[in-house]
Amino acid sequence: MRFTALLGCALLVVACTKKEAPPADTTAVAPAPAAPVQTVSLASVAAIWNVVVKPEGKDTVVTTYILNTTDTTDWHFQFPKGKPIAMKITGIRGDTIVTETGIFDSSVRPGQKVQTNSLTWLQDGKLMGKTVAHYQNSKSPDSVLNLITEGTRQ
Repeated sequence: MRFTALLGCALLVVACTKKEAPPADTTAVAPAPAAPVQTVSLASVAAIWNVVVKPEGKDTVVTTYILNTTDTTDWHFQFPKGKPIAMKITGIRGDTIVTETGIFDSSVRPGQKVQTNSLTWLQDGKLMGKTVAHYQNSKSPDSVLNLITEGTRQ
């Protein structure tokens, strides 16, 4: 009886013992670190740009403007029948330039005032961007409009 109890305990210990994992393969090559994101220079986008504006997710052009970035400290744009609108560069995040405007007359929603925040970057020689337009005192239930911009050099 003692032998059976001792054998049962021995089997229990063996069954509950974890197997050790094989040693790690030290010959494997570690993955390469991600390439650092290039920081854009304002000089690399200095130009006059013809820009088309579309609502996000649609292929309809709702307005166009000329963007002047030739002075890296004084960006502004102008609608075909409008006066220049100043853009303030608020930062650079890697390959993206962050800008904002004051309040101006909307060309997308005539008769309304709007203020914009934009992200802009170079892609395949074009000046691409995303803009969030915040409408002031909008009678529309939608006071925010997400837009996509695409600029080509003149």
